Amino acid sequence: MRGEFSCPKCGSKVRAPGLFSDSWQCSAHGAVHPLQPIIPPSVDALSVVVGRTEVPVWMPWPLPVGWLFTGVAAAGDERSGGRASVIACSGPGPLGGACDLLLIAEELGVGLGARYAGVAGPDPGPHLATEAPPQVKMLAAGRPTPLWQVTDAPADRAVFAGEAMGIWLWAVVWPQASGVLLYDELLLTDLRDAGSEFDLLPCGALSPRILTRPVPGGE
Repeated sequence: MRGEFSCPKCGSKVRAPGLFSDSWQCSAHGAVHPLQPIIPPSVDALSVVVGRTEVPVWMPWPLPVGWLFTGVAAAGDERSGGRASVIACSGPGPLGGACDLLLIAEELGVGLGARYAGVAGPDPGPHLATEAPPQVKMLAAGRPTPLWQVTDAPADRAVFAGEAMGIWLWAVVWPQASGVLLYDELLLTDLRDAGSEFDLLPCGALSPRILTRPVPGGE
């Protein structure tokens, strides 16, 4: 993909591998899996991410009534494959008004989910009270998947996190009140296993929620 690669943890421009390093380098975080340039949503763009990824690409399927696919992003390069994936969906909120949902799957230490969640990273573990019952249960690729609320997230969003298929799964919802959407046990499909459903995916305009901004001093 063309465009500028950035650090998944803070959004700063990263330095490509060269003579002195075989990995992408962030001046603040060292070696990272670079965030690919984000492009408008389309079935073709989604197919490219799905074809390169090493982690699940989670999509609510079927989509809630009136909802659209509104963005995809990935961290990783052509050599390592995708080490994090982000899907954006948008539609009418359960309490009225517009709602945006991001689903992030990522390997340990990538840090992209924490950036979208608005919390210190790179992983959700320190933010989860896993000794208590989970607030949300999803069905991810047919497997019951508990998620716990990230209570120290910014007040404008609801954030839940847990593990699915051995990989971190973050669910971030705007506005915060629309987090009740997740209490209905969403069915998540790993698009790596999808078939002809790809062609039926309704696409909308690019969600501004997936366009992450640099985070000064991000972890």
